[in-house]
Amino acid sequence: MDDLDRKLISALRHDARASLSDLAILLDVSRTTVRGRIERLRERGDIVGFTVVLKEDAHRDAVRGLMMIGIEGRGADRVTRQLNGLTAVRAIHATNGRWDLIVELGTDTLEDLDAVLGRIRRFEGVSTSETNLLLATRKMG
Repeated sequence: MDDLDRKLISALRHDARASLSDLAILLDVSRTTVRGRIERLRERGDIVGFTVVLKEDAHRDAVRGLMMIGIEGRGADRVTRQLNGLTAVRAIHATNGRWDLIVELGTDTLEDLDAVLGRIRRFEGVSTSETNLLLATRKMG
């Protein structure tokens, strides 16, 4: 992947619906070059797809946090199944190191987040946890 590919990907991250003509002008190359680069990036698997981000998705959670969870014994599968049932859970990451799971949470209020944290801490197998609020996101994707 060269500098032009990186600039093209950056432009597509900003606006995946940009026309080939607009991308060509932005990158100072021909439409044919842009089309060929996109096709090559897709064929190589560097670009695996395009998606739509709705306004409600981008601004859905007023309060966001990461909860690191330590689990006793072999309870990770059971805890993960329980976490999957909670509407506030946005993602569950298995990890190494001090924590067994890192859970991304999103709620409307701090009170809602507090309630979810309390519920998770009561799951059988959860031995310890630590939560950090996400204050700002500088880059997505």
